[in-house]
Order: sequence, then structure tokens, then C-alpha cells
Amino acid sequence: MSQPMVIKVGGALLRSLSGQKALFNTVAQLMAQGTPVVLVHGGGCLVEDWLSDAGLVSEKLDGLRITPKNQIELVAGALAGAANKKLVASAKTSEVNAVGLSLSDGNMVTADYVSSALGQVGKCVANERKLLDMLLESNYLPIISSIADDGHGELLNVNADQAAQAIAQLLQAKLVLLSDVPGVLDANKQLISQLDMPQAQQLMADGVIKDGMKVKVEAAFATAQLLADSIIIASWQQPQQLLALADSKSCGTTIKYQRS
Repeated sequence: MSQPMVIKVGGALLRSLSGQKALFNTVAQLMAQGTPVVLVHGGGCLVEDWLSDAGLVSEKLDGLRITPKNQIELVAGALAGAANKKLVASAKTSEVNAVGLSLSDGNMVTADYVSSALGQVGKCVANERKLLDMLLESNYLPIISSIADDGHGELLNVNADQAAQAIAQLLQAKLVLLSDVPGVLDANKQLISQLDMPQAQQLMADGVIKDGMKVKVEAAFATAQLLADSIIIASWQQPQQLLALADSKSCGTTIKYQRS
């Protein structure tokens, strides 16, 4: 089996049927060319809608959604339920045979709590790849929501960028983090084509890289070191760029692996 590609998409994609169609058309081309693909997704916009409809307040801390115990079932329903199945259904329109999963399935990862301040929010590490190998070898597209469990029956909400990092590590895959913007932007909103750790740390200190992008960049650097490979941050609005990656070309922002 060729090196898989793990693609992470954010919740904003759920609001764009044309964006989903373009992405899954590209995924279909990648798979036809022999590149196994796994999709990991968030769904922040849907979570916000569901919590608001229930009269609940949604808060974030350092770019991570605080998830009290009385909200985790709604969050899980939005992510592992509605968002996941919407993407599976959308994949079918591009003749991609998708299977909807969560991080809990197949013992793919193990997860634990991040902190008491965040509530039912988890961090996860790669564990068992057997299920994904079986699906990829049979030419399925696994679509994985970022809901895990603590091993004791409690559900955990995992940041989707960090979830994608664990899945990429599990499969030794090429990781692509798709965002609403073309990549990491500088203070003048211009694309940074390549980013190393010292540059990133300075941009974080200056408040240029912050909130969700800060979490994304930190996950990308952590994965780059684990896999000894560069990571890509790009836009879901230009999914055809993924075909260039399959040909070892670049797009978006390349997060550089730092050799020690």
C-alpha cells in the first residue's frame, strides 16, 4: 500500500455543498491514482448551532472548546452524528465509498483528559491501525470524527487538528490540514509558503498566529517531528492542490521538519 494521506477539514466545509463536492471529487482522483486517503473532521459551526439551540453557552480556552459534562452528548451528536454522516453522504455523490467512524472505533487511539478546566476535552495518541488498514486496502475512505473516549465509558471531545495528528502518526501518513484560509498568514495577511519553528514561535509571540491557527500550527510541528516529514496547511476551497502533493509538489504553507 502506498503512503496514505490524512486530510483534516474544519466545520466550515459543512456549510458549503460545492466545497464538499470539489473536495470529494479530488479525493476520488487521489484514490484512483493509488493514494489511500483518510479524512478527519471537526464541526465547530454545527456544534455552535446545536449548543445555541439548546440555550447553552460555548466558550474556548487557548483555542480549545471547553466541553462541560452536560454538553458532551450534544457535541458528540453534532460531530460523530450529523457532521460525520453529512460528509459520508456527500462523498457518495462523488462515487467515493466512505465509512463513517469516530476516534473510539477499532481502538485507533487512546485518550485522556487535557485538564479539569476544559471538562470533557481529550488528548489522544496513536494505538491500533488494523481497522484503518483493512478499510484502506479495500479502497474505502474512512471519515473520522474527533470524538474519543477515556476507556471508562466517558466521551471526550478532541481537537480535530490534534486528532488528525494522531491518525497520521498511526498510519505514517502525509498530513494535510485544510483551513478556511490559504495557509498560515503573516501580519499583512500574506501567505507564508514555508514556516520553521523559530518563525512560528515569533509569530505566536507577536499575536499573529493565535487561537485555532495556533493549535493547528502546534499540531503540525508536533507531527512533523514525529513523522520526520513536512506537514501542509492549505485551504479546503482549493482541493485540487492535493493532487500536486501526490506528485511531491507544494501548496499552502509547508511546516518544515527540523532535523536535530
